[in-house]
Amino acid sequence: MISDTDLKHLRRCIELAKTALESGDEPFGSVLVSENGEVLAEDHNRVAGGDHTQHPEFALARWAANNMTPEERGKATVYTSGEHCPMCAAAHGWVGLGRIVYVSSSEQLVEWLSEMGVAPSRVRNLPIEDVIRDTPVDGPVPELAEEVRQLHRQFYKNRS
Repeated sequence: MISDTDLKHLRRCIELAKTALESGDEPFGSVLVSENGEVLAEDHNRVAGGDHTQHPEFALARWAANNMTPEERGKATVYTSGEHCPMCAAAHGWVGLGRIVYVSSSEQLVEWLSEMGVAPSRVRNLPIEDVIRDTPVDGPVPELAEEVRQLHRQFYKNRS
């Protein structure tokens, strides 16, 4: 169930995705929030330089591993503009982070990119639950997904 607090953090993820887009990067943004609602870290995609492991969800997992206890990680929530890719889902699972809330699903992204004529990624898009177990996952969020779709359209329009 998506709360008003969830929506607030997801809107911040969309702002971060816009920041990524404005710097010439793919539009993804993520926020790590503690059990008591404190924003601990946030980031956006940084793959434009050629290192396609520079996803914000992966960066937040690394940050959490270095700055939080296992108990704190398990009670934290990761908010993100797009569902974790398999690499990021695995990092989330290995670090032991808690709940994931995302705006748009991997399935939606694949559909959107296909509609735009973008070739599929070398890495399969899998639902988070196909990569990690025992993690509460909420998404997609239809009332925000169109904003994310438009960011991807803008990114690929700028590249053609």
